Amino acid sequence: MNKRLLQILLFLFVFNSFSLCLYFTIHHQSSSLNPSSPTLSNSNQNNTPLKRPFIEKQQKIHFSNSKPWPILPSYLPWSQTSSSTPLRSCEGYFGNGFTRRLDVFSGDDGGGWFRCWYSETLRSSVCEGGRVRMVLEKIGMAKGGEDLVDVIGRREEEELPLFEKGAFEIDGGHRFGEDGDEKMVVDSEFLDLYVPRGDIMRHTMRDLISKIRIVPKKEFVCDQWIEEPTLLVTRFEYANLFHTVTDWYSAYVSSRVTGLPNRPHLIFLDGHCKAPLEETWKALFSSLRYAKNFSGTVCFRHAILSPLGYETALFKGLTEDIYCEGASAQELRQKPDSQKTARLSEFGEMIQAAFGLPLTLNRGAKSVSGHNILFVRREDYLAHPRHGGKVESRLSNEAEVFNSLNNWASNYKRCKIDLANGLFAHMSMKEQVRAIQDASVIVGAHGAGLTHIVSALPKTVILEIISSQFRRPHFAYIAQWKGLEYHAINLDGSYANPETVINTLVSIMKSLGC
Repeated sequence: MNKRLLQILLFLFVFNSFSLCLYFTIHHQSSSLNPSSPTLSNSNQNNTPLKRPFIEKQQKIHFSNSKPWPILPSYLPWSQTSSSTPLRSCEGYFGNGFTRRLDVFSGDDGGGWFRCWYSETLRSSVCEGGRVRMVLEKIGMAKGGEDLVDVIGRREEEELPLFEKGAFEIDGGHRFGEDGDEKMVVDSEFLDLYVPRGDIMRHTMRDLISKIRIVPKKEFVCDQWIEEPTLLVTRFEYANLFHTVTDWYSAYVSSRVTGLPNRPHLIFLDGHCKAPLEETWKALFSSLRYAKNFSGTVCFRHAILSPLGYETALFKGLTEDIYCEGASAQELRQKPDSQKTARLSEFGEMIQAAFGLPLTLNRGAKSVSGHNILFVRREDYLAHPRHGGKVESRLSNEAEVFNSLNNWASNYKRCKIDLANGLFAHMSMKEQVRAIQDASVIVGAHGAGLTHIVSALPKTVILEIISSQFRRPHFAYIAQWKGLEYHAINLDGSYANPETVINTLVSIMKSLGC
């Protein structure tokens, strides 16, 4: 009996030892395949390509250096196969309306590929490619990423990219180019159909795509490889929060449409200097670099071209009617509605999660302990190299209004009210988002800072003070698309009567049970 027990124990010991040895051997091999962030391999060899993008079944690769997608309460699936997204529906505008797949090029064994996902609703495309090479000497623009004080006075024309033919190239494979003919990846007819210029005077992403050429494998030589999925982004009004939010949203949608398993790395294809808004870019994505901060030729296993922010519903909604109402993801899961959306709530949660802030769909006991009212202020600050440091006033007596509100809140008897002084120019982006998240009511004059309401919690109330010179629908629409209660005080000029603002807030607080 003892001999039999000893044999069993010996067998289990040998079996477990073999299993551990096998595990660590495989683990070591897989770890050696996970490069640094973003992965660069200095080689002039044509590495074995990933023939299809990472979204397909045979390419389930774990990227240890890419940030995972967070779990978002308002997340809804981003289906690529659905062709049933109704034209000009809320999902078509804010979600995945990019359902028409256009396979533009696929090289032979060992070659690259290029395709686009077209949205008929937005009249825009998210394009992506594999084995793509960036030739920096054929991109004209400033280096980018400098400190603002070092580039004061630099012209905007120096910061926007100019692409020469062949600024980007795709590996055509072994047999491509045998006839000696040069081929561009798309022609002007394709661009007019699927990447139309529209009202955009300088469409840098369209220009980039028009300059992509296909080259024989023997000419596809790389100084550096970026192994993980990478978003290429061109920004225009990079120091303005509203326009930057449209860029963030476009980059987020592009990442979801192309089915990336993790958050992509990011490369700015522009020569803008550093700006405070980069804090959020870095939080949202796995890493950030400026294109001109590389040297030599840079090759991508998988590159995604993010549409311009001007092509998003957030911007297009200013000039065309988008009839969408914000709703909870739970409601839409139970009862889909083409005229309702939870996508902006999902995006706002993505920003919160990127900064490590708690995600919640309710305010808990906040109504019992009191309410925060956030007053978003406009301050002077130096925004970009051509800026004088003075911010145009939208509310001439802003300080008077704030002081009156502060006195009213301190003496309000029905409940406890904390008035937060939203001096965003002196706050980090994370602090700004946290202040938005903590607010029951957000008050402010019309200005880019109010774009932060994309991160506001459900049931937050928005009060916008609008001068006669700035009657624009930006924040009324964002509130509508988020499903937030919105109020406006329209001024005859730029002066607001403090009593009018207080009376409006009293009414709002009563509606909150306060």
